[in-house]
Amino acid sequence: MTKHIPNASMLAPSDVAFMLDPSQPVLSHGRSMQAEASIEPHAHPRGQLLWAQQGVLRVSGEKAVWVVPSTHALWIPSNISHQVSSETNTQIRNIYIDPSYIVRENEKSIVMVTMSALMKEIILRLTDDNHRLSDVRRKRIGLVAIDELEVLEATNLYIHSGQDPRLQRLVSYIVQNPQQTLSLASLSTLAGASVRTIERLFKAETGMTFRQWRSRFKLMNALVQLTQGQSSTAVAHELGYKSVSDFINAFKTQFGCTPQEYANRH
Repeated sequence: MTKHIPNASMLAPSDVAFMLDPSQPVLSHGRSMQAEASIEPHAHPRGQLLWAQQGVLRVSGEKAVWVVPSTHALWIPSNISHQVSSETNTQIRNIYIDPSYIVRENEKSIVMVTMSALMKEIILRLTDDNHRLSDVRRKRIGLVAIDELEVLEATNLYIHSGQDPRLQRLVSYIVQNPQQTLSLASLSTLAGASVRTIERLFKAETGMTFRQWRSRFKLMNALVQLTQGQSSTAVAHELGYKSVSDFINAFKTQFGCTPQEYANRH
């Protein structure tokens, strides 16, 4: 049953994520999170499909950050450390799969997937109607969820956060303050390193320059705004692009389609 979470800045993960029971292949949990709330960093033995029915999530793993609109979800394999934060008021719907069931066997780390209409309905049935389901029916629906999860399309929508503590401090600040416009010099001071050191760390640990990394992060945020119905013009101006055409060209280079094509698809 969905659990409402009152005002809080740091929440505990769901208990069901830690329950091992092969007779219950899929357990579910839903809750509401207010904007800027976070779930404490954690890992659990059950694999998790994390989906926001409404709102936008930010998820940090050991080496990457994901911005997750409601059109997508994250598959988090068992025992992978992660932290979940809500960018907006959010309705989270989770399913947790017992490790005795093999799911997406070739994926050993967190991956973003495109949600199908069927998977959305399955998750809503398991979370919102959980208390009305018999054990037998819950198990059957859970097995369908596992089968559908196998065929959800993976997408390469994430940004590297690196492993050096100074780089991670800088990345964490930007992720938590996506509208900030501080210079690299100011950000480097916050991170406790020189500009030259931060530039070197970005190149060595993310494979991108700081400018390239920040551009990709802006475009990740654009995905969220586009799926919420904002126009390319509005998003371009909000993200600080000099012109709409500059934004469209950058978006197409990064994601292989125009902003409008992406919005229509999702």
